[in-house]
Amino acid sequence: MILKSVRGKSPEIGNDCFIAENATIVGEVSMGDQCSIWYNAVIRGDVHFIKMGNKVNVQDGAVIHCTYQKSPTTIGNNVSIGHNAIVHGCTVKDNVLIGMGSIIMDDCIVESNSIIAAGAVLTKGTHVEEGSIYAGMPAKKIKDVSPELSSEEIDRIANAYVTYSSWFK
Repeated sequence: MILKSVRGKSPEIGNDCFIAENATIVGEVSMGDQCSIWYNAVIRGDVHFIKMGNKVNVQDGAVIHCTYQKSPTTIGNNVSIGHNAIVHGCTVKDNVLIGMGSIIMDDCIVESNSIIAAGAVLTKGTHVEEGSIYAGMPAKKIKDVSPELSSEEIDRIANAYVTYSSWFK
């Protein structure tokens, strides 16, 4: 793994986290407990801060970044960021699933209990309502998240990644 200080700021890693050998975490990044950062993921807190809660998984090839002096990135608890997703200068609240290959741009807010579909593009400043599924390019609300979908997808994936990471520790 690459953990690097930038401009006097160093990554802070919580307890019981897994970071893959070729993941990169630089600068002002703080993450909670039971997080997992997978292969080729990049979390760059060089131009602004990145704060992540507990039980966040950043899957293979995902990129988390910010915009200099304007848009930090804040990620809540129990969040799954799918393979090759880009999360940039935005706020993602608790219990969110960000699908593979999706893009979340600056100043977006993804409220709790929401799903961003694979390949979706949230343009700058999009506000995802709590409990919604957004899909498309540009992404729009397509339906509400049912209680079953919340437990079968959002919770299942976040919990699965805690299990998967235990295999590598």
